[in-house]
Amino acid sequence: MKYQHVNVNGIRIFYRECGSPELPVMVLFHGFPSASHMFRDLMPMLEDRFHLIAPDYPGFGQSESPARHEFSYTFDHLAEIMEAFLSQLGIDRFYMYVFDYGAPIGFRIAVRHPDRIPGIVSQNGNVYEEGLGKKWADRAAYWAHPTPALREQYKQALAPETVMGQYTFGTEPGSVSPDGYSLDLYYAAQIPDYAEKQSDLIFDYQNNVRLYPVFQQYLRNYQPKLLAIWGREDPSFIWAGAEAFRKDLPKARIVPVASGHFALENRCEEIAQHIKAFF
Repeated sequence: MKYQHVNVNGIRIFYRECGSPELPVMVLFHGFPSASHMFRDLMPMLEDRFHLIAPDYPGFGQSESPARHEFSYTFDHLAEIMEAFLSQLGIDRFYMYVFDYGAPIGFRIAVRHPDRIPGIVSQNGNVYEEGLGKKWADRAAYWAHPTPALREQYKQALAPETVMGQYTFGTEPGSVSPDGYSLDLYYAAQIPDYAEKQSDLIFDYQNNVRLYPVFQQYLRNYQPKLLAIWGREDPSFIWAGAEAFRKDLPKARIVPVASGHFALENRCEEIAQHIKAFF
């Protein structure tokens, strides 16, 4: 494993890399509130089959976190930086693994460059309204009528107990290491103005939902090979979101695993085996 940085549009981007450059590339797009460390166990399991690249977005993990007056914290902008990151590394064809926030980022890139992506792993990476859990109805109300009080209320998503719950809900007791969520909480404490930057993204998530029909049209038109492997007990992106891929990709493989949102934390080897069997 290598741990590297590259300057992208004036921003220092951290990324993890392993596997021979002679192998097909797989780019792994992380979710909230995590960073590329969420792939720390998966990458070594796949390095015999793929050249793996896992970046941290601006404002996450080890990447630079520009001030809000210098950088717009929106999903459009994060996708733009990630596209520039791939260009800078000379990556013009790649499989992608998308999870949580990684789905709207990765799918924006796929829509713009459908010829570059032969296959997708969506691990609780939702692009269908059917996949939105109950909490999203409240967020839709917030998006429609935003107030400073509601913005403060949604900072609860950054609270330690909420972050820990995202990792452990729907999992067997004692099956999830504290390493992942502890590192997330550490980064949150170290990144300047973290709560406001993440609140910008929570508010901007509405634009991801608006783009779902665009992402679905891309799937229908281009029929990329897709493995949807889903923590069945995820309350944020529910199992129906995995099954919905079949509407647009009849040949998609849909696999449930006994986990919650962060399924790699307790089902990593199982997920790796399914990836190797499918691609």
